[in-house]
Amino acid sequence: MFARLEEIEKKYDEITELLSNPEIFSDQAAYQKNAKAQAAIAEIVEGFREYKEIFRQLKDAQALLEEELDSEMREFAQSEIDELQNRKEEYEEKLKILLLPKDPNDEKNVIMEIRAGAGGEEAALFAGDLYKMYSRYAEEQGWKTEMLSASYTDIGGFKEIIFMVEGRGAYSMLKYESGVHRVQRIPSTESGGRIHTSTATVAVLPEAEDVDIEINPNEIRIDIFCSSGPGGQSVNTTQSAVRVTHIPTGIVVSCQDEKSQHKNKDKALKVLRARLLEKAQQEAMGEIAQERKSQVGTGDRSERIRTYNFPQGRVSDHRIGLTLHKLENILLGDIQEIIDALIAKDQEERLKSAVR
Repeated sequence: MFARLEEIEKKYDEITELLSNPEIFSDQAAYQKNAKAQAAIAEIVEGFREYKEIFRQLKDAQALLEEELDSEMREFAQSEIDELQNRKEEYEEKLKILLLPKDPNDEKNVIMEIRAGAGGEEAALFAGDLYKMYSRYAEEQGWKTEMLSASYTDIGGFKEIIFMVEGRGAYSMLKYESGVHRVQRIPSTESGGRIHTSTATVAVLPEAEDVDIEINPNEIRIDIFCSSGPGGQSVNTTQSAVRVTHIPTGIVVSCQDEKSQHKNKDKALKVLRARLLEKAQQEAMGEIAQERKSQVGTGDRSERIRTYNFPQGRVSDHRIGLTLHKLENILLGDIQEIIDALIAKDQEERLKSAVR
């Protein structure tokens, strides 16, 4: 591990020297490429340098202990050694995690798709609750959200809602949210006070850029139609809604939220590109996907991952056995504790796999 860290630090210093050369500014493409490469390893190098400083201090303290000291100084030196040893071990674990292979999608924006599942109108209302939860979480992170497409129900829920979350590291935080979310509560339409169970499905897709997925114009069919809103009411009497069909895969995307046909087409293509990237990645993963089933989840849309229980005010994540009794706060976007626990579990499993 330390030989690899030395190599990374050497590479970092070489890039730093290159970026300090004024001549590189004449080639912006080379500058951006090297700046990005430097940023990708900066945290590792910083951690390694802090580790080396702790290691140096530990050696000095151990050398001091070998000298003739009175009992008070010896006790002080031993206390410092114990503290530095603990910090050294903490940094060793931190560096192991930093050296784990990065998900190439982690820094990307996210396209989230929420669909009502079993439970009729109650499931559609729950889909709306999840949308609000993620929107508020994104706002807390300083990220921007943009509605791409929505299919409403008569009482204010969503049959389906697709939206983008734009912000650095959005995918790294939200990728664990893919799967089936289950709610247990008494619906407002239930006169007998019985608890119902409903579901909604969440899919988290990294935004695909043109360089990731190239769409052949000859392989898509574009249909134009009039958009409609809740209850079937007309939102726009002009034909501005767009339906894009990718003929080779049969993937269909519709967007109607904008009054501009051109903007709806751009949004639909953005969603299509993300879905095609997801499909390509799933096909490429193969055996890797099987291994991930033993970790924090596959990201499969059919996997039940979490239950929101209103009578008991709790939220349980089934992948890691985590239960929190603060349902109201979680639905207001306070999901960082869950995300942190999922990330920690994923890192733990990946470290186990790395040493096998």
